[in-house]
Parts: sequence; structure tokens; C-alpha cells
Amino acid sequence: MIVEVRTYRIRPGMRDRFLDFFQRHAVPLQQSKGMSIMGPFVDLEDPDVFVWLRAFPSLDERDRMKAALYDGEEWKDGLEAIAMSMLDSYISTLTTTTPGFVNDFAHPQQP
Repeated sequence: MIVEVRTYRIRPGMRDRFLDFFQRHAVPLQQSKGMSIMGPFVDLEDPDVFVWLRAFPSLDERDRMKAALYDGEEWKDGLEAIAMSMLDSYISTLTTTTPGFVNDFAHPQQP
């Protein structure tokens, strides 16, 4: 499994507004393209930061799903401008996991 760890720095004072946009618009659009989303996780020490994870079954599927998202009309003709107006910067770290890790994390085994 391929997992992007995405850390967003939101323009000062806009985190709540961005999180509402993210949860109501960005997450459903990404999920409609087949992406798995975990988060967001808000930073307890910095009110302008949050982290989220985006998972894909393979690098090829990641390329296909991202193209479907970012080349699509809904993103290009509306959501991109809204998101970027609130976003100061971001870091994306591309990782892989051992099989089952994300599932185990989301649904821990009982002892």
C-alpha cells in the first residue's frame, strides 16, 4: 500500500474554515476517485497545521487516481482556487507500508 503523509500549513486563523472545506468537499471528491483518506489530525501545538493520510493500492493506481482528481473539472474549475486561497504551504511524504498495517491501525486487533 502507498500512503501519502500530507502536512498542511493553513493561512493564520483559517484552519477551522479550511477543515470544513476539506471534510465537506475535498475528501468526498477524493474518495469518489477511489482514494482512501485518514484524518485530518489537527496539530495540538500549532493552530495553523493539520496532517492527513491518503492511501492507494499501488504507485500506478496513485498516478491514475491523482490524474482523475486534479485534471477533473470539479477540482480545476472550483475547488482548487478555494483550497489554495486558504493554504500557506504543504509537505507531502510518499511512503509504503507492510501489508495490513493501515487496516490494523484503523481496526486494532483485540488482545
